Amino acid sequence: MYFFLSHLSACDILISTNVVPNTLYILLNNSTYMSVQGCFVQLYFFGSSAIIENCLLSVMSYDQYLAICDPLHYASIMAFPLHYYLAIWSWSMGFVIAIITNFLLLQVRLCGPNVIDHFFCDLSPLLGISCSDSSAVQIAVSVVAGVIGLLQLLFVLVTYICIFKAIFQISTTAGRKRAFSTCGAHLSVVCTYYGSLISLNLVPSKGYSSNLKKALSVLNTVLTPLFNPIIYSLRNKELQEALRQLTFLRKHFKKS
Repeated sequence: MYFFLSHLSACDILISTNVVPNTLYILLNNSTYMSVQGCFVQLYFFGSSAIIENCLLSVMSYDQYLAICDPLHYASIMAFPLHYYLAIWSWSMGFVIAIITNFLLLQVRLCGPNVIDHFFCDLSPLLGISCSDSSAVQIAVSVVAGVIGLLQLLFVLVTYICIFKAIFQISTTAGRKRAFSTCGAHLSVVCTYYGSLISLNLVPSKGYSSNLKKALSVLNTVLTPLFNPIIYSLRNKELQEALRQLTFLRKHFKKS
């Protein structure tokens, strides 16, 4: 789990360093200038990091499934080099598929206003200022969203149905609690990530809902990477003990 968690953390760092610095500059100056090449580079890394995170969450759900539903064979199945192959597959999928969509976007002619109403270079604002046929890009993005997004979401749902079925078959209460604590952090991250992603795609990109779309984009690009390490850190026994000591010291100083 911690091997895949390190890759998820690296993906979150990629998302944050790609979007947050420019966002902070916009908040300080109300606008910013970015070259077309810089915009495409930011869009490429944003798209690749989103695909990588999708793949990693699916791989981690499979890891949770093996740990709970087939614990006796876990060590032999998730042995070297399978976990390395799964991590390499996740990163390769993100970087390769993002290249394809960016290549198609490069064929689109941008001739509208040179201002986009967003805090980073997202696909929808860029297509909004295009004056040529962008159907190839939209079809490619729809295929990627269907194959990468929906299929992997279904895979995660199926694995958790199997996990919950296995947990409810455990006879002891202590065993159920232990199993739930094993998958609880990952389930929280999955709900946060896919919840914000689905909401983001359901909201129209034009009209009164554009500000709502930007707010959901903040949740997806800034807050989710922030919450992920916090959620997983709460399972750490050393951190739990440190929080107990901090609470005790705070109560002690209040009394004194």
